[in-house]
Amino acid sequence: MKKIDVRSAVGMRLCHDITEIRPGFKGPAFRRNHVISADDIEHLLDIGKRYVFVWDDSAEEIHEDECAGRMAAALRVPGWHYEGPSEGKMVLVSDSSGLFVLDRELLSSVNGITDITVTSIPSHYPVKPGDRIASMRIVPLATSEKNILAFEKLCQDRKLFEIFSYRHLKTGIVITGSEIYHGRRKDRFENVLRAKLKNYPGEVLGATVCDDSTDMIVSAAEKYIGAGADFLIFTGGMSVDPDDVTPSAVRQLGADILSHGVPAQPGNMTMLAYLGDVTVLGVPGAAVSLPVTVLDVMLPQIFTGVRFTSEDLKNIAEGGLCMQCRTCHYPCCTFGRY
Repeated sequence: MKKIDVRSAVGMRLCHDITEIRPGFKGPAFRRNHVISADDIEHLLDIGKRYVFVWDDSAEEIHEDECAGRMAAALRVPGWHYEGPSEGKMVLVSDSSGLFVLDRELLSSVNGITDITVTSIPSHYPVKPGDRIASMRIVPLATSEKNILAFEKLCQDRKLFEIFSYRHLKTGIVITGSEIYHGRRKDRFENVLRAKLKNYPGEVLGATVCDDSTDMIVSAAEKYIGAGADFLIFTGGMSVDPDDVTPSAVRQLGADILSHGVPAQPGNMTMLAYLGDVTVLGVPGAAVSLPVTVLDVMLPQIFTGVRFTSEDLKNIAEGGLCMQCRTCHYPCCTFGRY
């Protein structure tokens, strides 16, 4: 491409979209490959274009639109679609509900390539159909092919972006506490959990209230497992007090406890365990008094079927402090971005 005075560009083809900004509008005033006419000159000058870039077929460069298209193709993301190119950008849009995950190291590497820019929403962000997830473009109007080849090579064997779709899970809820079992207090957990679980595919097999008895709690859990539960939620009795028996019941059940305690607030005392293919979650009392806790952060990944690792749980610490805003905007906030 070559730069030329707009008054001398009549009859030439633009090699890029030209953006116009006016009240209520931001978008392309002239599209790539538009052939400039004498009538266009005043319009171009009005939007500050004294010079334009037109095609120079002798230059060994790749246009921004082709670059964006090749970058998008290199990511090979099934179940998503791309919009563009427009103004040199390709935008990745979700076609399904699930959990968005990115390779942070790879994202840093591709953005280290000359002229390349790729941006996205945070990792471990829940998405739904129609959500914009990522965008990619080059900074100049054209770049050397070696830069695009470097991008394609980096993404050849690694996935920069993924969406893990939600699975259909059968959930059993075990509510513990002598005060609830004996009718001294009304349970609030069941309604809260059912409301949260409605955001994911699956069914609730039931909710059983148990006394502070390890054997009773284990028996209730085993009945749900026998009914095909994929997910067990235990509520209450999750602190470290001697009379909190729920963690003991989870151990007696034979579950492999990944962690009792998560570096995030609210919901510090959350317990996560696995019993074969069944995910076991112990939920502390904060979940019934606050709109968002660690429970909300963990549910999306649980419903993808991707197991948490110890590293995942440690990473929750960054972004693990809820700011408890007067008006909650979760997940459009800093909480739970691990």
